[in-house]
Amino acid sequence: MSYTEDALFDKTDFSSSGLTAKTFEACQFVACNFNNTDLSGIKFIDCTFTDCDLSNAKLIKTSFQNAEFIQCKLLGLQFEHCHDFALSFSFERCQLNHSSFFQNKLKKTRFDHCQLVEVDFTEADLSEAVFMHCVLSRAIFEQTILERTDFTTASDYTIDPENNRIKKAKFSARDLHGLLKKYNIDIHS
Repeated sequence: MSYTEDALFDKTDFSSSGLTAKTFEACQFVACNFNNTDLSGIKFIDCTFTDCDLSNAKLIKTSFQNAEFIQCKLLGLQFEHCHDFALSFSFERCQLNHSSFFQNKLKKTRFDHCQLVEVDFTEADLSEAVFMHCVLSRAIFEQTILERTDFTTASDYTIDPENNRIKKAKFSARDLHGLLKKYNIDIHS
């Protein structure tokens, strides 16, 4: 198994060449293209991705342990196929539209200024996660654990309190309509 540690990859196009190593630890990927790349079985431990495009990458048994994504394009990713052991990441100013976190354990995950349009969080555990200034238009929350999750600065979400666990979740008064949408009532401020 090949191993790469403390390496910097700058403006590398992996979409045509693929990755040669199977484990990357403490590596930085800057402005790299992983679009439609098969990342199956690869481990990323303590890695940072900045200004990268990972859209539609294949993530079967891919391992992300303490991975950080900054200003990345992550469209259509199927995170539920990732290896679930120590799965942890954070997202800052990322586009995650049309991605899926179905049944992922994402406790304390931080989403900061992200677009999460039509993202599937069905049956995910988002306990204590933070959605800071995130857009959640048409995101799917079904049987999702949202206990102590912070939505105070998030917008455009629709969450059914009867189909999700929301104990001690935080919401702003201005966006309460997202919790009451199914009742078809008018709320005026």
